[in-house]
Amino acid sequence: MARYTGPRTKIARKFGEAIYGDDKSFEKRNYPPGQHGNNRRRGKKSEYAIQLMEKQKAKYCYGILERQFRNLFDKANRSKGVTGEVLLQLCESRLDNTVYRLGISPSRSGARQLVSHRHITVNSNVVNIPSFQLKPGDIIGVRERSKSLQIIINSLDNNSSIYEWLSWNKDNLEGTFVSIPQRIQIPENIKEQLIVELYSK
Repeated sequence: MARYTGPRTKIARKFGEAIYGDDKSFEKRNYPPGQHGNNRRRGKKSEYAIQLMEKQKAKYCYGILERQFRNLFDKANRSKGVTGEVLLQLCESRLDNTVYRLGISPSRSGARQLVSHRHITVNSNVVNIPSFQLKPGDIIGVRERSKSLQIIINSLDNNSSIYEWLSWNKDNLEGTFVSIPQRIQIPENIKEQLIVELYSK
């Protein structure tokens, strides 16, 4: 399965923000990577470079590769509504992202692995496709034999995030995808309009 497996702090430093969550290494060196570190003179970025950086940030943030991301953009472009907002809504509606948001996994890559290894169910059916698109009303649960996995228990114990478009039943280890999130509810710091402008060239 194709996915980014390289150094994460380096990517976070490239964008100047901890896109993979809390990172002590990033806090120590929150300047761009490279041989000359903070001393390197960096010229003014072109409009294209700024747009490209924003697209790369969104891709790394959600763990999506170029072809998949392009397909999501094309789907968003054909949909009714603001293209950039619909693009982020499609990213948020992915099964691996929702597993992460519900707190079943502490990271999106971990959520992707849980889905791939058949630990997650949607409407009581095992789904092992991380990019599976959820619809409002879908119930995401932990497979019965996986409920005792220590990694899931630890993640749920340490999770304090609450999102308005999701609800969680801790007794059954089940969450409901209540509605498609509005842009204002999505916490990711992504300027989606720049991505639209890049793909519209």
